[in-house]
Amino acid sequence: MSTGSQTLSQADPKRWKALALLGFANFMVMMDSAIIQVALPSIKETLDYSQENLQWVMTAFLIFFGGLLLLGGRLSDLFGHRRIFMWGFSILTLASLLAGLAWDDKVLNIARAVQGAGSALIAPAALSIVMILFAANPKELSKALALWGLSGAAGGSIGIVLGGVLTEFLSWRWALLIYVPIGIIILLLSPSLLQKGKRMSGRIDYSGAISVTTALVLLVYGVANAEHSGWGSSSTVWSLSVGALLFIIFIIIQVMKKEPLVPLRIFKTRNLSIGNVSLVLLSIAWVPMIYFLVLYLQQVLKFAPFSAAMALLPAPILMAVFVVAVAGKAMEKFGLKITMVIGFLILGSSGLLFSLNTSVNGNYWTSVLLALLLAALGNALAYLPATTAAVSNAKPEESGLASGLYNTTYQIGSALGLAIMVAIAGATTASSNAGDPIVALNEGFQQAFLWSGIAAFIGVVLSLLFVRSQKQESTH
Repeated sequence: MSTGSQTLSQADPKRWKALALLGFANFMVMMDSAIIQVALPSIKETLDYSQENLQWVMTAFLIFFGGLLLLGGRLSDLFGHRRIFMWGFSILTLASLLAGLAWDDKVLNIARAVQGAGSALIAPAALSIVMILFAANPKELSKALALWGLSGAAGGSIGIVLGGVLTEFLSWRWALLIYVPIGIIILLLSPSLLQKGKRMSGRIDYSGAISVTTALVLLVYGVANAEHSGWGSSSTVWSLSVGALLFIIFIIIQVMKKEPLVPLRIFKTRNLSIGNVSLVLLSIAWVPMIYFLVLYLQQVLKFAPFSAAMALLPAPILMAVFVVAVAGKAMEKFGLKITMVIGFLILGSSGLLFSLNTSVNGNYWTSVLLALLLAALGNALAYLPATTAAVSNAKPEESGLASGLYNTTYQIGSALGLAIMVAIAGATTASSNAGDPIVALNEGFQQAFLWSGIAAFIGVVLSLLFVRSQKQESTH
């Protein structure tokens, strides 16, 4: 019997059931940010968050998810994918219980951070299991990866609706507590559907993971703290200084370690580097845009949570459609570089439209819908070439690292971008001369939309200057 047929005969008979479980796990992880967004104003009222500190409900999750993703991938490779997958879901389930029962803002922030850490173990382990399960058959692997991608996209869109339904008809707490019974079911099914996997030998760069995650927490805290304490305050200066120092230490660790978390040689590939930078800019533009749109709909236009969820629903649905139906064809026709430039241009324009049209007397049809559709299209057109650039020229043995890296940079960009835009919005609101607090709040939102758009326009410039065509990249 040939090696190929031998491999096929050894394919796991439970692989499609396993894929259903893993796809559902991916759906839950991707839903974690979306399901909580519509609940933010309700959380603010219940737990007495300030307008500026409300971002930590999102940011705490994003920092620990992004900061620990590469460590999660490494742990998964060394200790067995199923083991780390189940550890991740155990952590996520317990953290979700604590988050749902949170009695003050600090408890919720800590629980959200732990949720992020659990998700950082789940995501790379689950994808690795999918790759191994279907490695024997390229056609099956393509189908499995398509279903995997669909599960993530569905998590974003269904999460928004489910978050709105739960918040309006039950409580925002159920947007978090829902993970508890589902997590238990996934943990019960995993041993029978997922193979145990092999343990490998190797070292783990704990010092790199701790230094980069702590650096991110301090940098984001410093930016957020500057809003109410001032940029010159000792707490702000110390947070930013120590955060920057820890990030430099992280780089030094990566240079000196034999098995670093991020081998810096991978950045020698030009498109990979600029692809990751583009993803940072894309997340800085997109994530705050949606964050402030949720607040605008509920705090200014006075939408109920479910109505706000339905108002946002076109964005994730159309983004998924645009990635599949438009972005791929655009890349075939115009190439990676031009498609990315067009995407950033459209996304930047949507930020400008939001900043101009979101008034206290606005309405959904004239103030929101057109800009939202443009944002979804621009995000899709920029995202696909940026991720393609970030992974397509990596060496085969570094493909897993490249994939983990672009997910990491996107989450980190989201956390830093959100902190920056919240600081801009807060400063604008605080310095407003408007007598009406809602008008002052809205002026802050408009500035956040404007600077989100500017981040996208910076992406246009960088794409034009530094992105190479696939042909140019392959000759270097």
